Amino acid sequence: MPPLRPFAVLMSASLITGCAVGPDYLRPDAPLSDRFLRQPVVDQRSNAAQASLAVWWEGFADPALTEFVTQALAQNLDLAQASARVAQARAGLGAANAALLPSGTVNGQAARAYQSVETPLGQVLDSTPVYDRYGNAYALNLEAGWELDVFGGLRRGREAALAEYQASEAGMAATRLAVAAQTADLYMTVRGLQARLDIANRQAKTRQELLEKVRLLYGEGLAARYQVHQAEGELAQVQATVPVLQTGLETAMNALDIMLGAPPGTHRAQLASTGNIPPAPPMNATGTPADLLRRRPDLIVAERRLAASNARIGEAVAEYYPKFSLGALLGSATSVSAGHLFSGGASQASGVLGLRWRLFDFGRINAQIDQAKGQEAEALAAYRQSVLRATEDVENAFSALVNRQAQAVTLTGGETSLAQARESSFSAYEQGTASLIDVLRADETLLQASDARAQAQTESARAAVAAFRALGGGWQAPEAQPVALAGQ
Repeated sequence: MPPLRPFAVLMSASLITGCAVGPDYLRPDAPLSDRFLRQPVVDQRSNAAQASLAVWWEGFADPALTEFVTQALAQNLDLAQASARVAQARAGLGAANAALLPSGTVNGQAARAYQSVETPLGQVLDSTPVYDRYGNAYALNLEAGWELDVFGGLRRGREAALAEYQASEAGMAATRLAVAAQTADLYMTVRGLQARLDIANRQAKTRQELLEKVRLLYGEGLAARYQVHQAEGELAQVQATVPVLQTGLETAMNALDIMLGAPPGTHRAQLASTGNIPPAPPMNATGTPADLLRRRPDLIVAERRLAASNARIGEAVAEYYPKFSLGALLGSATSVSAGHLFSGGASQASGVLGLRWRLFDFGRINAQIDQAKGQEAEALAAYRQSVLRATEDVENAFSALVNRQAQAVTLTGGETSLAQARESSFSAYEQGTASLIDVLRADETLLQASDARAQAQTESARAAVAAFRALGGGWQAPEAQPVALAGQ
């Protein structure tokens, strides 16, 4: 048989074989129901102008919110770190791809040596008539090597690297989703605290006017001294809430600056003017729980990590089998002169068939396979847990959205009635048919109702943000693929 015939046979086998040792990956069943519990209620409140999941923040119709989210997606440092992780995973995939291909190197050298005649070797050589104490050596070689992936270990490694790269890309999308949602949530918090501060300041102004009125009546002998003290105490209570709200507002503004990748205080002037709390936009493209598997990037991360761990099992199993490699050298070497380097007599060539087999190391290989299987079982449990957590996020967000909006509507109506009651009680007090206590109680009730209404509107907007985030909004999800539900 010609010397290169075995090489050709092994190369052909490595190229035509399509199988690889280890289990082939199949996406596991997902324990999901047909629809969300609160989905009918959420769909009922929707109309034709629903928000787009890909850019859901635009659905709030607040230019400042859209600007901040857009800026955060461009400048956030968490997103920059996620982008760097994608680059690292891409490099790992490139290395796995390169492992399947032949490698080649070019080596060249030129050397000049001098032999002393004082050494034993030099004394022997010096006795010859044609001895030259100076020697030259020239070499130029092209070396090539190729590990033949006969049993698919390298292909399984590439499969794992590809899954890890896809997981890193989905991880970046998950970070993008989180950045957009956290930015919007902080913006809603800022607007809500500004609204509560405005209510507290207006209430303090109202009670200041009431105190001045009581003092005037006291000066005319129409009010008792204790009424003045009572009005002063009620004013102080309202004023005491302002520093607490101001602290919360400044903290939220600082957090928003950090989300935008800027030092605290950068956007303080831009947020100084009080804006309305954006109402939650309708959403009727909520989809089904099965849609979360392709739209929630964190679930894609968990599923791709599961695929990678499955491929690592095959990579470990491949260590049971021998590994073959081809090596070749083509070059030239001479000790005469560089001009003779490419002459026929200076040429050299060689071919090598390599074999490596961990024949007496099966105990360690067994341990590596068991470890890979354990990691795969862990990844499977993590994936299924992530699916359950995702549906829980949606259910909780839908519940909060529906209930907070109902609360806000109820409190708005109650605030209107209490404002009318306060005006009536103050008019009655001026006419002498109601006491100061009645007015103060009406003020306190109105303040509590107004503050509760502002909080409910804020929480309603935040619940809408949480719902968009739970549904996987904030990026362009991949095309739908068939999903196997548990029990099918």
